[in-house]
Amino acid sequence: MTTWPTAELHIHMEGTIEAGLLVELARRNDVRLPSYDPDVLTARYDFADLQSFLDVHYSNLAVLRTEQDFHDLASAYLRRAANAGVRRAEIFFDPQTHLGNGVPFEAVIGGFDAAIAEATQTTGISADLILCFLRDLGADAAMETLQAALPFRDSFIGVGLDSTEVGYPPSLFTEVYAKAAAEGLHRVAHAGEEGGPDYVLEALDLLKVERIDHGNRALEDPALVRRLRDERIPLTVCPLSNVALRTAPSDLAQHPLGAMIDAGLLVSINSDDPAYFGGDVAENYRAIESALSLDAAQLATLARNSFESAFATEHEKAAWIAEVDAELSKATGTA
Repeated sequence: MTTWPTAELHIHMEGTIEAGLLVELARRNDVRLPSYDPDVLTARYDFADLQSFLDVHYSNLAVLRTEQDFHDLASAYLRRAANAGVRRAEIFFDPQTHLGNGVPFEAVIGGFDAAIAEATQTTGISADLILCFLRDLGADAAMETLQAALPFRDSFIGVGLDSTEVGYPPSLFTEVYAKAAAEGLHRVAHAGEEGGPDYVLEALDLLKVERIDHGNRALEDPALVRRLRDERIPLTVCPLSNVALRTAPSDLAQHPLGAMIDAGLLVSINSDDPAYFGGDVAENYRAIESALSLDAAQLATLARNSFESAFATEHEKAAWIAEVDAELSKATGTA
Protein backbone atom coordinates (compact mmCIF):
# COMPACT_ATOMS: atom_id res chain seq x y z
CA MET A 1 0.00 0.00 0.00
CA THR A 2 1.16 3.55 -0.73
CA THR A 3 2.37 5.78 2.09
CA TRP A 4 0.83 9.05 1.03
CA PRO A 5 2.51 12.42 1.57
CA THR A 6 0.16 14.16 3.97
CA ALA A 7 -0.38 16.95 6.45
CA GLU A 8 -1.33 15.90 9.95
CA LEU A 9 -3.63 18.59 11.32
CA HIS A 10 -5.27 16.82 14.25
CA ILE A 11 -2.54 15.48 16.47
CA HIS A 12 -2.11 16.03 20.22
CA MET A 13 1.56 16.10 21.15
CA GLU A 14 0.77 14.68 24.58
CA GLY A 15 -1.19 11.85 22.96
CA THR A 16 1.88 10.63 21.09
CA ILE A 17 3.66 9.37 24.23
CA GLU A 18 4.44 5.71 23.60
CA ALA A 19 4.46 3.35 26.59
CA GLY A 20 8.21 2.85 26.39
CA LEU A 21 8.88 6.58 26.67
CA LEU A 22 6.25 6.86 29.40
CA VAL A 23 8.19 4.35 31.49
CA GLU A 24 11.52 6.01 30.70
CA LEU A 25 10.27 9.44 31.81
CA ALA A 26 8.59 8.02 34.92
CA ARG A 27 11.87 6.45 36.03
CA ARG A 28 13.80 9.61 35.09
CA ASN A 29 11.53 11.80 37.21
CA ASP A 30 10.61 9.33 39.95
CA VAL A 31 6.90 9.33 39.05
CA ARG A 32 4.77 6.36 40.07
CA LEU A 33 2.94 4.44 37.34
CA PRO A 34 0.42 1.60 37.70
CA SER A 35 3.07 -0.61 36.09
CA TYR A 36 6.50 -0.20 34.54
CA ASP A 37 5.79 -2.86 31.94
CA PRO A 38 4.84 -1.17 28.62
CA ASP A 39 2.61 -4.11 27.68
CA VAL A 40 0.67 -3.84 30.92
CA LEU A 41 0.26 -0.10 30.43
CA THR A 42 -1.06 -0.41 26.88
CA ALA A 43 -3.45 -3.15 27.97
CA ARG A 44 -5.28 -0.40 29.89
CA TYR A 45 -6.03 1.43 26.65
CA ASP A 46 -9.53 0.02 26.19
CA PHE A 47 -11.86 2.98 26.52
CA ALA A 48 -15.61 3.18 27.03
CA ASP A 49 -15.81 6.82 25.93
CA LEU A 50 -13.88 10.07 25.64
CA GLN A 51 -13.80 10.69 29.38
CA SER A 52 -12.37 7.28 30.21
CA PHE A 53 -9.53 8.00 27.79
CA LEU A 54 -8.93 11.46 29.23
CA ASP A 55 -8.67 10.06 32.76
CA VAL A 56 -5.79 7.75 31.73
CA HIS A 57 -4.22 10.31 29.41
CA TYR A 58 -4.00 13.13 31.95
CA SER A 59 -2.73 10.78 34.64
CA ASN A 60 0.11 9.68 32.36
CA LEU A 61 1.20 13.25 31.69
CA ALA A 62 2.53 13.59 35.23
CA VAL A 63 5.77 12.07 33.90
CA LEU A 64 6.53 15.22 31.88
CA ARG A 65 8.52 17.48 34.18
CA THR A 66 11.49 19.10 32.42
CA GLU A 67 12.34 20.82 29.15
CA GLN A 68 14.28 17.70 28.14
CA ASP A 69 11.15 15.58 28.65
CA PHE A 70 9.13 17.76 26.29
CA HIS A 71 11.98 17.75 23.78
CA ASP A 72 12.14 13.95 23.87
CA LEU A 73 8.38 13.60 23.47
CA ALA A 74 8.28 15.92 20.45
CA SER A 75 11.38 14.44 18.85
CA ALA A 76 9.93 10.94 19.02
CA TYR A 77 6.65 12.03 17.41
CA LEU A 78 8.29 14.07 14.66
CA ARG A 79 10.62 11.23 13.74
CA ARG A 80 7.72 8.78 13.48
CA ALA A 81 5.59 11.30 11.60
CA ALA A 82 8.24 11.90 8.97
CA ASN A 83 8.55 8.14 8.47
CA ALA A 84 4.74 7.94 8.08
CA GLY A 85 4.72 10.42 5.19
CA VAL A 86 3.90 13.59 7.13
CA ARG A 87 5.28 16.64 5.38
CA ARG A 88 3.42 19.20 7.51
CA ALA A 89 2.34 18.79 11.15
CA GLU A 90 0.18 21.29 13.03
CA ILE A 91 0.41 19.98 16.54
CA PHE A 92 -1.91 20.61 19.48
CA PHE A 93 -0.48 20.97 22.97
CA ASP A 94 -2.21 21.50 26.33
CA PRO A 95 -0.21 23.90 28.51
CA GLN A 96 -2.88 23.99 31.22
CA THR A 97 -2.19 20.35 32.04
CA HIS A 98 1.50 21.01 32.57
CA LEU A 99 1.03 24.29 34.40
CA GLY A 100 -1.32 22.42 36.74
CA ASN A 101 1.48 19.91 37.34
CA GLY A 102 3.82 22.72 38.35
CA VAL A 103 5.79 22.79 35.08
CA PRO A 104 6.75 26.28 33.83
CA PHE A 105 5.46 27.33 30.41
CA GLU A 106 9.08 27.99 29.41
CA ALA A 107 9.97 24.32 29.87
CA VAL A 108 7.08 23.14 27.72
CA ILE A 109 7.61 25.53 24.84
CA GLY A 110 11.39 25.38 25.04
CA GLY A 111 11.46 21.61 24.67
CA PHE A 112 8.97 21.60 21.82
CA ASP A 113 10.70 24.43 19.96
CA ALA A 114 14.08 22.73 20.12
CA ALA A 115 12.70 19.43 18.87
CA ILE A 116 10.86 21.06 15.97
CA ALA A 117 13.98 22.97 14.90
CA GLU A 118 16.04 19.77 14.96
CA ALA A 119 13.43 17.73 13.08
CA THR A 120 13.03 20.37 10.40
CA GLN A 121 16.75 20.28 9.77
CA THR A 122 17.17 16.49 9.86
CA THR A 123 13.95 15.26 8.19
CA GLY A 124 12.63 18.29 6.30
CA ILE A 125 9.28 18.08 8.07
CA SER A 126 7.42 21.38 8.50
CA ALA A 127 5.81 21.73 11.92
CA ASP A 128 4.11 24.32 14.09
CA LEU A 129 2.25 24.32 17.40
CA ILE A 130 -1.38 25.10 18.19
CA LEU A 131 -2.10 25.99 21.82
CA CYS A 132 -5.27 24.31 23.06
CA PHE A 133 -7.59 25.29 25.89
CA LEU A 134 -9.07 22.58 28.09
CA ARG A 135 -12.75 23.41 27.78
CA ASP A 136 -13.71 21.78 31.10
CA LEU A 137 -11.49 24.29 32.96
CA GLY A 138 -13.65 27.14 31.68
CA ALA A 139 -13.32 30.39 29.80
CA ASP A 140 -11.54 32.39 32.50
CA ALA A 141 -8.77 29.82 32.71
CA ALA A 142 -8.50 29.83 28.93
CA MET A 143 -8.03 33.59 28.87
CA GLU A 144 -5.42 33.40 31.63
CA THR A 145 -3.56 30.75 29.64
CA LEU A 146 -3.60 32.82 26.46
CA GLN A 147 -2.28 35.86 28.32
CA ALA A 148 0.50 33.75 29.86
CA ALA A 149 1.39 32.38 26.42
CA LEU A 150 1.56 35.65 24.53
CA PRO A 151 5.19 36.36 25.48
CA PHE A 152 5.91 33.16 23.49
CA ARG A 153 3.69 34.19 20.58
CA ASP A 154 6.35 33.34 17.99
CA SER A 155 6.30 29.71 19.12
CA PHE A 156 2.71 28.89 18.16
CA ILE A 157 0.48 29.75 15.22
CA GLY A 158 -3.01 29.24 16.57
CA VAL A 159 -5.39 28.22 19.32
CA GLY A 160 -7.68 25.22 19.68
CA LEU A 161 -10.30 23.83 22.03
CA ASP A 162 -10.20 20.25 23.30
CA SER A 163 -10.89 17.88 26.23
CA THR A 164 -14.40 17.07 27.48
CA GLU A 165 -16.85 18.34 24.87
CA VAL A 166 -20.41 17.83 26.09
CA GLY A 167 -21.46 20.51 28.56
CA TYR A 168 -18.76 22.93 27.44
CA PRO A 169 -20.05 24.43 24.18
CA PRO A 170 -17.92 26.71 22.01
CA SER A 171 -20.07 29.70 22.99
CA LEU A 172 -18.35 29.80 26.40
CA PHE A 173 -15.08 30.74 24.72
CA THR A 174 -16.15 33.56 22.42
CA GLU A 175 -14.11 36.21 24.23
CA VAL A 176 -10.83 34.31 24.32
CA TYR A 177 -11.16 33.41 20.63
CA ALA A 178 -11.77 37.06 19.78
CA LYS A 179 -8.58 37.90 21.68
CA ALA A 180 -6.70 35.21 19.77
CA ALA A 181 -7.98 36.57 16.46
CA ALA A 182 -6.84 40.07 17.44
CA GLU A 183 -3.37 38.61 18.05
CA GLY A 184 -3.32 37.21 14.52
CA LEU A 185 -3.64 33.59 15.62
CA HIS A 186 -5.37 30.88 13.62
CA ARG A 187 -8.45 29.36 15.27
CA VAL A 188 -9.62 25.75 15.30
CA ALA A 189 -11.85 23.80 17.69
CA HIS A 190 -12.95 20.26 18.48
CA ALA A 191 -16.66 20.11 17.73
CA GLY A 192 -19.12 17.44 16.70
CA GLU A 193 -17.19 14.51 18.15
CA GLU A 194 -19.55 13.90 21.07
CA GLY A 195 -21.40 17.23 20.89
CA GLY A 196 -24.08 17.70 18.26
CA PRO A 197 -24.11 19.79 15.09
CA ASP A 198 -25.02 22.82 17.20
CA TYR A 199 -21.47 22.70 18.61
CA VAL A 200 -20.10 22.86 15.07
CA LEU A 201 -22.32 25.83 14.26
CA GLU A 202 -21.24 27.69 17.41
CA ALA A 203 -17.58 27.07 16.59
CA LEU A 204 -18.10 28.53 13.12
CA ASP A 205 -20.37 31.45 13.97
CA LEU A 206 -19.15 32.48 17.43
CA LEU A 207 -15.50 31.41 17.52
CA LYS A 208 -14.94 32.12 13.81
CA VAL A 209 -12.83 28.99 13.48
CA GLU A 210 -11.03 28.18 10.25
CA ARG A 211 -11.13 24.40 10.74
CA ILE A 212 -13.35 21.95 12.61
CA ASP A 213 -11.62 19.12 14.43
CA HIS A 214 -13.69 15.93 14.09
CA GLY A 215 -17.07 17.29 12.95
CA ASN A 216 -18.60 13.82 12.49
CA ARG A 217 -21.99 14.79 13.88
CA ALA A 218 -22.31 17.65 11.40
CA LEU A 219 -23.79 15.01 9.12
CA GLU A 220 -26.97 15.13 11.22
CA ASP A 221 -27.77 18.61 9.84
CA PRO A 222 -28.15 18.71 6.02
CA ALA A 223 -28.01 22.52 5.93
CA LEU A 224 -24.75 22.47 7.87
CA VAL A 225 -23.32 19.85 5.50
CA ARG A 226 -24.15 22.10 2.54
CA ARG A 227 -22.47 25.03 4.26
CA LEU A 228 -19.34 23.04 5.07
CA ARG A 229 -19.16 21.91 1.45
CA ASP A 230 -19.90 25.27 -0.15
CA GLU A 231 -17.51 27.22 2.11
CA ARG A 232 -14.79 24.54 1.90
CA ILE A 233 -14.46 24.42 5.67
CA PRO A 234 -11.89 21.75 6.61
CA LEU A 235 -12.79 18.82 8.84
CA THR A 236 -9.92 16.91 10.47
CA VAL A 237 -11.21 13.35 10.82
CA CYS A 238 -9.61 10.70 13.05
CA PRO A 239 -10.99 7.26 12.12
CA LEU A 240 -9.12 4.96 14.53
CA SER A 241 -9.68 7.41 17.37
CA ASN A 242 -13.41 7.48 16.70
CA VAL A 243 -13.62 3.70 16.85
CA ALA A 244 -11.47 3.52 20.01
CA LEU A 245 -13.62 6.11 21.80
CA ARG A 246 -16.89 4.70 20.43
CA THR A 247 -17.93 7.92 18.75
CA ALA A 248 -18.27 5.97 15.50
CA PRO A 249 -19.40 2.40 14.77
CA SER A 250 -16.94 -0.33 15.72
CA ASP A 251 -17.07 -1.49 12.11
CA LEU A 252 -14.83 0.99 10.33
CA ALA A 253 -16.73 0.30 7.11
CA GLN A 254 -19.59 2.29 8.66
CA HIS A 255 -17.43 5.27 9.62
CA PRO A 256 -19.01 8.63 8.66
CA LEU A 257 -15.95 9.47 6.57
CA GLY A 258 -17.57 7.66 3.67
CA ALA A 259 -20.61 9.93 3.82
CA MET A 260 -18.34 12.97 4.18
CA ILE A 261 -16.45 12.01 1.03
CA ASP A 262 -19.71 11.41 -0.84
CA ALA A 263 -20.96 14.86 0.29
CA GLY A 264 -17.88 16.54 -1.18
CA LEU A 265 -16.57 17.81 2.17
CA LEU A 266 -12.99 18.99 2.68
CA VAL A 267 -11.96 16.11 4.94
CA SER A 268 -8.49 14.94 5.92
CA ILE A 269 -7.15 11.87 7.75
CA ASN A 270 -5.37 12.28 11.09
CA SER A 271 -4.34 10.17 14.09
CA ASP A 272 -5.44 12.30 17.08
CA ASP A 273 -3.67 10.48 19.97
CA PRO A 274 -1.84 7.66 18.17
CA ALA A 275 -0.17 6.14 21.24
CA TYR A 276 -3.63 5.27 22.59
CA PHE A 277 -5.73 4.60 19.51
CA GLY A 278 -3.83 2.01 17.55
CA GLY A 279 -1.98 3.79 14.81
CA ASP A 280 -0.20 6.74 13.26
CA VAL A 281 -1.56 8.69 10.33
CA ALA A 282 -0.27 6.20 7.76
CA GLU A 283 -2.04 3.40 9.62
CA ASN A 284 -5.23 5.47 9.60
CA TYR A 285 -4.94 5.81 5.82
CA ARG A 286 -4.41 2.08 5.44
CA ALA A 287 -7.33 1.22 7.74
CA ILE A 288 -9.70 3.51 5.87
CA GLU A 289 -8.46 2.33 2.49
CA SER A 290 -9.34 -1.23 3.42
CA ALA A 291 -12.59 -0.60 5.30
CA LEU A 292 -14.13 1.81 2.79
CA SER A 293 -12.56 0.22 -0.30
CA LEU A 294 -11.09 3.55 -1.38
CA ASP A 295 -9.09 3.65 -4.59
CA ALA A 296 -5.84 5.52 -5.12
CA ALA A 297 -7.58 8.57 -6.57
CA GLN A 298 -9.80 8.91 -3.49
CA LEU A 299 -6.85 8.53 -1.13
CA ALA A 300 -4.92 11.11 -3.12
CA THR A 301 -7.86 13.50 -2.75
CA LEU A 302 -7.76 13.04 1.03
CA ALA A 303 -4.03 13.78 1.00
CA ARG A 304 -4.52 16.88 -1.16
CA ASN A 305 -7.31 17.97 1.18
CA SER A 306 -4.90 17.83 4.11
CA PHE A 307 -2.50 20.22 2.42
CA GLU A 308 -5.30 22.53 1.26
CA SER A 309 -6.49 22.68 4.88
CA ALA A 310 -3.06 23.47 6.35
CA PHE A 311 -1.90 26.84 7.66
CA ALA A 312 1.03 26.99 5.25
CA THR A 313 2.03 29.13 2.29
CA GLU A 314 0.53 28.52 -1.13
CA HIS A 315 4.01 27.72 -2.44
CA GLU A 316 4.49 25.00 0.20
CA LYS A 317 1.04 23.56 -0.44
CA ALA A 318 1.67 23.39 -4.19
CA ALA A 319 4.94 21.51 -3.66
CA TRP A 320 3.34 18.98 -1.33
CA ILE A 321 0.34 18.48 -3.61
CA ALA A 322 2.73 17.85 -6.49
CA GLU A 323 4.20 15.02 -4.39
CA VAL A 324 0.72 13.56 -3.95
CA ASP A 325 0.11 13.73 -7.69
CA ALA A 326 3.42 11.95 -8.33
CA GLU A 327 2.49 9.19 -5.90
CA LEU A 328 -0.90 8.84 -7.57
CA SER A 329 0.78 8.46 -10.94
CA LYS A 330 3.00 5.70 -9.55
CA ALA A 331 0.07 3.99 -7.84
CA THR A 332 -2.00 3.96 -11.00
CA GLY A 333 0.85 3.15 -13.38
CA THR A 334 0.57 6.43 -15.26
CA ALA A 335 3.97 7.83 -14.27
